[in-house]
Amino acid sequence: MPRSNRALTRRNLIRRAGLIAAAGLAAPAILRGTAAFAAYPDKPIKLIVPNTPGGPSDVSARLIAPALQEALGGSVIVENVGGGGGNIGMGRAARADADGYTLLISTSGYAINPSLFDNIPYDALKDFAPITEIATTPNIYCVQPSLGAKTMKDFIALVKKDPSKFNFATPPVGNTPHLATELLKLREDIKQMATVFHTGGGQAMQALLSGSVQCYCGAISTARAHVSAGTAVALAVTGEKRWHDLPDVPTMLEVGYKDYVFDNYVALSAPVKTPPEIVARIEKEMLAILAKPDMREKFVKSGFKVEARPGKGHMERLQREVPMYRKVIQDAGVKLPQQK
Repeated sequence: MPRSNRALTRRNLIRRAGLIAAAGLAAPAILRGTAAFAAYPDKPIKLIVPNTPGGPSDVSARLIAPALQEALGGSVIVENVGGGGGNIGMGRAARADADGYTLLISTSGYAINPSLFDNIPYDALKDFAPITEIATTPNIYCVQPSLGAKTMKDFIALVKKDPSKFNFATPPVGNTPHLATELLKLREDIKQMATVFHTGGGQAMQALLSGSVQCYCGAISTARAHVSAGTAVALAVTGEKRWHDLPDVPTMLEVGYKDYVFDNYVALSAPVKTPPEIVARIEKEMLAILAKPDMREKFVKSGFKVEARPGKGHMERLQREVPMYRKVIQDAGVKLPQQK
């Protein structure tokens, strides 16, 4: 046999031996992965809520945890990790083992914080694999009945006569009501109108009812009872569509404000390197859970509209909203208050 052919044959033998060895090494890993997926979950699954108990993310987590536990056949627990505007909990989830046993319940702060804080412990578009967008709830603009304004245009006309005499009440800096309000001030050139921050939506609504502010922007669930009682006048909601039990209140889009949707969302995500088959399984179970009429009714009673978008749909929201919030924050010069 010619020397060149003998060399070629040796190379082929070596190459084949290498492939066989590699296959032998890979097989146990594949089997381990398959076995792990088949056994999943064989220990408790933790839902990290990056806020204190009682808020939208916490309420949503406690609604879905029992249903997800039943669907997966394993224990699902809720762990509240508040602080840092949600960054502490989100950072902990981002650094958790990507094995399907730590999941994150996130809200709109997840998309806002990258532009609001100088340093955050996660990358909004790279560190998590979105599983499901669970639900949304819009904000609402309300005014005092004594103003006589029945529509957003009525209110803006009053403000433009002397913006310094009017102010908005919102929850703390950097949430969706605040950013929606700052965008409205920019678009209508009423920047002199002050924004008065409160520790929560309830306090902001009380400021409106007491007469210390003229306009409230915050969660629709906080304002709903006062609108029904006539102690607050609803001007518009910030969702894509009208709210189901306030059918006469238009959206800001209908009023004429283009690209003006400021929903508060709740979503479920996993650390980005979580096995795709586990992410797909949880996504499938979550979509089935959210399709159930009794679960949808629970969310409606809690002030939410069920969206039930798959992970891909939620990523599309993030890709749209992260730069949107960045532009609003930059244009309005929004800054966090200095810590004392």
